[in-house]
Amino acid sequence: MVRTEISLFLKNVPGELGKLATLFSEEKVNIDALTIQDASAYVQQLFRARGKSLKRIASAASYNSMSKDSSQYALIRMLTDNTDKAVDLLSQKNYIFDIVPVIAVRLENRPGELAKMATKFGEEGVNINYVYGSVSSPDEKCLFVFCPEDINLASKIFSD
Repeated sequence: MVRTEISLFLKNVPGELGKLATLFSEEKVNIDALTIQDASAYVQQLFRARGKSLKRIASAASYNSMSKDSSQYALIRMLTDNTDKAVDLLSQKNYIFDIVPVIAVRLENRPGELAKMATKFGEEGVNINYVYGSVSSPDEKCLFVFCPEDINLASKIFSD
């Protein structure tokens, strides 16, 4: 199913995730899925993209500064049970964030299920930019979040 993922930057210091989670908790917004990575990995992706295009968008000094500054932040990607309310809260508190459509799928918790899903994307010509997932117990289904390059094509895979 197509869901809206929220991506935001948090300062990479103790307590910031707790503040964000408390903000949502106090307003009864549940976080359904979450992944956190050092923002410098995100900036490194930008460097690689720049290398592929062979275009320099900014000076080398700007890129070096951006790389240094990015280590001070974490990139958070998440799904919530109430995206509109979450976005309103983030806006009110002046968080820097973006939203992107993703595919969220519940898979059986057994070997091969992720392989089937990833193969299905590949057979349909859909590239996956990133994926994250989890399961809470061996008896429950897993929730996996896929960010495809082409959300329209990817969503058609699951409309059958």
